[in-house]
Amino acid sequence: MNQDGVRKPIRLQQEELISSLPERIGSVRLDYSHYPGKDLYSDGAIEDELLGIVKNASKVEYQELIEEKNSWPILYHLSPLRANIVDWLPITKEHKVLEIGSGCGAITDKLAQKAGEVTCVDLSARRSHINAWRNQDQDNITIHVGNFKDIEPELPADYDFVCLIGVFEYGASYIPSKTPYEDFLKIMLRHVKKSGHLVIAIENKLGLKYFAGCKEDHLGTWFSGLEGYPDGGSARTFSRKGLCRILESCGVSDYSFYYPYPDYKFPTVIYSDRRLPVVGELTDNIRNFDRDRLITFNEKYVYDGLIEDGSFPDFSNSFMVITGEMPQAAYVKYSNDRAESYQLCTALLETAEGREIRKYPLTEQAKGHVREMEHSCKLLKERYAGSDLRINECTLPADGSYAGFAFEEGVTLEELMDKALFQDDTKEFERLFDRYLQLISYGEDSGVTDYDLIFANILVKDDRFTVIDYEWTMEEKISTKEIAFRAIYCYILEEERRNKLDLDRIMNKLHITQQEAEEYRSREEAFQKKVTGKHKSMGEIRAGIGTYCIDVKKLAKGHLQKILDERIQVYRDFGEGFSEQNSEYLPDVYADEDTIEVDIPFDGNVRALRVDPADRSCIVRMEEVLLNGSRVQLSDKNFATNGRKVKDQTWVFATMDPGMTFSVLEMPVTGENTLHLRMKLSPVAMDMAFDVMNGCKHLFRKG
Repeated sequence: MNQDGVRKPIRLQQEELISSLPERIGSVRLDYSHYPGKDLYSDGAIEDELLGIVKNASKVEYQELIEEKNSWPILYHLSPLRANIVDWLPITKEHKVLEIGSGCGAITDKLAQKAGEVTCVDLSARRSHINAWRNQDQDNITIHVGNFKDIEPELPADYDFVCLIGVFEYGASYIPSKTPYEDFLKIMLRHVKKSGHLVIAIENKLGLKYFAGCKEDHLGTWFSGLEGYPDGGSARTFSRKGLCRILESCGVSDYSFYYPYPDYKFPTVIYSDRRLPVVGELTDNIRNFDRDRLITFNEKYVYDGLIEDGSFPDFSNSFMVITGEMPQAAYVKYSNDRAESYQLCTALLETAEGREIRKYPLTEQAKGHVREMEHSCKLLKERYAGSDLRINECTLPADGSYAGFAFEEGVTLEELMDKALFQDDTKEFERLFDRYLQLISYGEDSGVTDYDLIFANILVKDDRFTVIDYEWTMEEKISTKEIAFRAIYCYILEEERRNKLDLDRIMNKLHITQQEAEEYRSREEAFQKKVTGKHKSMGEIRAGIGTYCIDVKKLAKGHLQKILDERIQVYRDFGEGFSEQNSEYLPDVYADEDTIEVDIPFDGNVRALRVDPADRSCIVRMEEVLLNGSRVQLSDKNFATNGRKVKDQTWVFATMDPGMTFSVLEMPVTGENTLHLRMKLSPVAMDMAFDVMNGCKHLFRKG
């Protein structure tokens, strides 16, 4: 209202609100030309908390806050792993980038570091302020706040990269049409320059994690994407073929698929059709940070089968689609969950000269670690000169910006050992291990050791062993048996099925005492703390957030047991005694948690009935026995059990097969009849049942 108490028009209120919003936060520019005056969606209090963090904490403090707060939104918005999805893209300072749905700026941060100019579009002013505060030192960011369909017509058509990271699935919200995803794609392609790229990162509708028990990311319900979203919702994901159909219906034929693993939200590896995962490589599959999940099967083993069949691309948890010329990178792996001094990116590049492996530092502090690899190569080549163990060549460019390695063909020693172990080929496993020992022991007294000579770091071709990764080379003498112990230790820890390995036999072969093994494990623990900088792993963060994994096999077993526990077995004696063929199970006999109430029909040919009320030790109190509606008084003539009477109408059964027999001969009946029983049943442990029985004996003797 104005000073005279008259309410101002809504449009004027909006204009005044917008005029009060900051046009700059630090060096970041904000444009409210199409802002409706209020945020149409919000995550509530968490946005206030995030705004407080980005205002008052530096980026180097984010990891500590993530570990301290144990909060999914804090992890999601602040984790540096989020930016891995775009870090590897060939974006330079000569490039313009458009980011749709920039949110709180997790991706904007990395794009601004790489590009010359970044334009963001987001509906929420609150989130845009969080984005601006966290990136306030970047002078190349402009954030347009408002509805995409209002802002889009004013955006230029000359972007080198247009990024839709976790956005394309909301196409129907952006474009209200009969074909929203096709129309959304066509609109976005208008803003990509001829030599540019449209980048889409999205969940796979058929991602293996959804079959394995993860809830659908957007709806938070099990199997909803797999079932075709029967309950609706604002988001839609697609299979690989589904995305291809959308692209091709829009006239896009030049595109490449990439496969972020474990998914595009926190990717540590980016695969492509030029370098797909190999058997045994996909082990990081428990990713339920935001919700509880089921475990319907072991994803690693299923992935192994899909990889062998060439079906992995169809079941990757996420996709990254890039239009235009294919990037050089065929594979990228990130190690940025380490201490800052050791954070690296390993990339397989396809250049005009052929394939090459490069290791890039991800931080200023890690540059020295990368440059040291060339020196490590020289030291190891000197140690193993004259042996049959090859060291993959390492070279540095003049500026030392990365360490380059020749691409080697072959199979890892780990894969070969797995094959022998799982096929119970003990002879071949020992041959490979003995060969490994022989090769790594050469030059043991040289004072140079590759501490990380694990089986995965050795490539084998035609029985030629090549060390392809020697990042942790030390100018220190460490015994061969310790290096081999660590290799076996890491080997077993990474795969449950490897527990079948006869570890005692290995320890005897290496002549390692129990005390030495403890010392080696302590040294390994100290080494891991050095590498991680004492940061929590993603698994530890997940545990801290407090989500659970529910094993369906155990759940089914428990449910089955509940079914078994809630039925009784009835035997009918036709004059030849009780037999299994003349028995049946009666389900759903529980009237409440501990009360069995059942009607048992029988005809005049039946001489006796036996009722087994449970398949475990228990106490039973009989409350009512009716024959054809008339009360029956139980006596030694018409009733017997294999339990011991505790008091009137109550028996304890110290057996897994309790039984109660009703003699029909003592109950003169003909024709069709019904025995009605109501009893209370309390399961008890076997030892407790015996104690009760013994107590009854004692009381009986005393009496």
